[in-house]
Amino acid sequence: MKHEAVGAVMTTDVVKARPATPFKQIARLLARHGVSGLPVVDDDDKVLGVVSETDLLTHQARQGAEGSAHRAPLTRAARRGAASGRPLTAGELMTAPAVTVHALDPVARAARTMVRHGVQRLPVLDEEERLVGIVTRRDLLGVFLRPDAAIRAQVVDEVLIRSLWLSPDTVGVTVADGVVTLTGQVERRSEIPVATAIIRRLDGVVDVVSHLSYRLDDSRLRPEEPALHGIADRWLHHH
Repeated sequence: MKHEAVGAVMTTDVVKARPATPFKQIARLLARHGVSGLPVVDDDDKVLGVVSETDLLTHQARQGAEGSAHRAPLTRAARRGAASGRPLTAGELMTAPAVTVHALDPVARAARTMVRHGVQRLPVLDEEERLVGIVTRRDLLGVFLRPDAAIRAQVVDEVLIRSLWLSPDTVGVTVADGVVTLTGQVERRSEIPVATAIIRRLDGVVDVVSHLSYRLDDSRLRPEEPALHGIADRWLHHH
């Protein structure tokens, strides 16, 4: 069962900077493209860091605080550049190392990474660690805007029929605003948590509500008893 990968929702037309890109050019790129940050890459498209509006504002705050006891901090490289009197560059202003994801990573992992690091966008790398795209919070949120009908079709086809071998005639599925509700009866009690666990992992599913009943309560059977060796148990063993 496939999950939406970062590569399917990322933007491939990446606005980027080189380490030598000067301050004013970075500001122009940010303004022209309406973005809040740029990946800084080397000649092999390996991501060295990210330069953001915050990095530029930090520099401006320092410039305005000359002579003040409360100066905004700069990196060591930026301090050297400022002392030399030449314009600061992306390599001196950037935050490094960059927080990144890979194109084959699931969208959920990218979302967790964004939340954990408090960032709005992530450079996306290929298998050779080269920059291939940018993914934003808006890109990731798009996954949760999947139509309810598409989610329902996936639940019936991939979960009930293909994964659990359950008949859609015995289990009713309704989806409203991403919330999946299950009704009907399954053969064994152990199949219910398996079904809900699989469905929760589907892209676009917000929650799962189960009103399923069961014919056989196999929760107290010993593992060696035949009744336990069913579809649900095989799924748990392999996942």
